[in-house]
Formats: sequence, C-alpha cells, structure tokens
Amino acid sequence: MSMQPVPTPGAGDAKQARPPAKRILPPKPLAAGIVALAFTVVLYVIELLDVILPARLDDGGIVARSLGGLDGIAWAPLLHSGWGHLLANTVPVLVFAFLAMAGGIGQWVMVTATIWLVGGVGVWLAGPPEPVVTVGASGLAFGWLAFLLVRGVFNRSVAQLAVAAVLLAIWGGMLWGVLPGQAGVSWQGHLFGALGGVLAAWLAGKADRAASRKTAGGAGPVAG
Repeated sequence: MSMQPVPTPGAGDAKQARPPAKRILPPKPLAAGIVALAFTVVLYVIELLDVILPARLDDGGIVARSLGGLDGIAWAPLLHSGWGHLLANTVPVLVFAFLAMAGGIGQWVMVTATIWLVGGVGVWLAGPPEPVVTVGASGLAFGWLAFLLVRGVFNRSVAQLAVAAVLLAIWGGMLWGVLPGQAGVSWQGHLFGALGGVLAAWLAGKADRAASRKTAGGAGPVAG
C-alpha cells in the first residue's frame, strides 16, 4: 500500500496563476522601494559632493577611446552635469528601477550590472572623443525601460506586455533619445543602455525558463 500527497484544492493557486518570471510588481514592494529610493539618494549625495568639494567629480565620467577614461564606465551613471540633469533623471530612475525588481532584487542586480556594463562600453567605443566626458544615469533608465518593454515577449506574459504598453504611453517619447541630433545629450549612452536592457531581458528570461524546467523535472508524486 502506498501513500501519495494530494494537494489541497485551492492551495498555491495564487502562485500558479502568476509564476515568478511573469510578475509585474516586485514580490517585496517595500524592499524594492527602499532599494530604488536608496540608489536615487546616492545620486543626490554625489551631486551635492560635486558642488561642495573643490574637485570636479564629473571629470570621472567616460572619455571615449581613452585609456584614462575607461574607468569612467564604473562611475558615469552616478555622476550628473548639474541639478537639472539629475532632476530630469529622478522619476524615470525611481519608477523603472522599482518595476525592474519584479523578478527579485537578485535578478535586478544582474539586470542593472548588464545595462551598466553594456551601456558604458558602448559609450566608450562610440561616444564623442576627448575632451567630452559622458555622465548620467539616463543610460540606466533607458536600459531598465527597454528591459520592462521586452521582458513580456521573452516571458510570453500578457500582463507584462500590458505594463509595457502603459510605460510606452507615458514615457515612449524617451525612446527618441536613442537617435543622434540633440546637442549635449549622449544618444550613445541611451542606445547602448537600451541594448543592455534587451540583453538583460533575454538573459533573465533564459534563466527563468531553465529554473522552471528544473523545478518541473523534479516535481512528481512521492510514494511511501
């Protein structure tokens, strides 16, 4: 005689209705909000230091095709050319960073690192030459937006596609920033940041599908 566990009707329905890969909001909204806000506060603290310190922190940004400006890849998203520049980036950074944590903070770190690296390397390779120094978190904002726009395609999620449609309706005009033409704006940072977001969405979707297959393969009745 064998015994097999029988699931209680209704148990786990909420989780099954929307797998983790297809979430539209972070699983821990308060923690996600704190992370997004803390990152934004860091940007403001750095800009304040840039104002009050004798050294020009903005000089630590990316200088294209210069070995001396290569380390700017690590610092450029944290620096801004003034309070107006930072204010323009604040709301997109807060909103997109928060929504991009739908897959958990761990996945968000991977997504952000991918955007940071791809966007920075792209600017270093294709940006304007010295003496131009590229700074700003808008590359991250474009990357997070691109991630949010395409993740629904990779995850085959109608809900995520619906969120993407709303984001497009509100911030779709931002996407013109990936094209050259506006003086003083790094279209290279926007374009390569967005490409980093698409790559991050593909990587995240691939990891989620692998995790789902592993879970499904290990599932099954337990006999005793």
